[in-house]
Amino acid sequence: MKTIEVTIKDRLAIITLNRGKSNSLNREMVTELTDILTNIDADSNIAGVMITGKDHFFSAGLDLIEIYNYNEEEAKSFWNLFLTFVAKITAFKKPLIAAINGHSPAGGCVIALACDARVMAEGKYIIGLNEVPVGIIVPTCIFDLYSFWLGKADATRSLLEGKLFNPEEALTIGLVDELVKPESILTAAERKARKYMAHESNTWSQSKLNIRKELIASTSADQSADLEIMLKQWWSPSTRAILKTIIDSLQRKTTNS
Repeated sequence: MKTIEVTIKDRLAIITLNRGKSNSLNREMVTELTDILTNIDADSNIAGVMITGKDHFFSAGLDLIEIYNYNEEEAKSFWNLFLTFVAKITAFKKPLIAAINGHSPAGGCVIALACDARVMAEGKYIIGLNEVPVGIIVPTCIFDLYSFWLGKADATRSLLEGKLFNPEEALTIGLVDELVKPESILTAAERKARKYMAHESNTWSQSKLNIRKELIASTSADQSADLEIMLKQWWSPSTRAILKTIIDSLQRKTTNS
């Protein structure tokens, strides 16, 4: 695997996102994450999972530089892949904890939302769904994930504003469950994972699936209608212009760093 690292510690799998500085999600990374979760799901020797990033990034979200350059067929295929991954991680039956070690906007936030609990590092970090200002229409299933934790009113306000939260705001609104010093992030997330892992596994898993029944139905449903609306906007001149401005800025930062 090129974009993630996996270690096993006493029946707990630790998945570390490891793709460049910002862990931006491209086709390869989404595929590797989907495959590893499928394997872990079927492995009776693994009872729980933690997902974390490196340095100051959990994940900066989708790799806009790569995805911007996809043709229509590639773009449709990628968004299908991403929404299939969202369905897979939402319906994952074992304990799944996000150790949010740094920035986690957009797609990074989506991964965290699909987890059972989120521990975030203190610091000057951001988390939230900021797709609307970028010109991307958020599929209903991802809004459902957001509102599952925030409630519909706060999720609606936050989504339509493209609001990004600092760690303290994220804790207050219920987007994360715990804030810790950056050096304690893995310890705190492991503590949460093992608390869940200590329960009788089938009882815990079935309870999780029952609680998430509507959410799983939403993320697993046929997404083609939402995707068609989203892709129409993705190719619109206004969204392409916004994306081009963002990408030019990202590339300048990369060149200057």
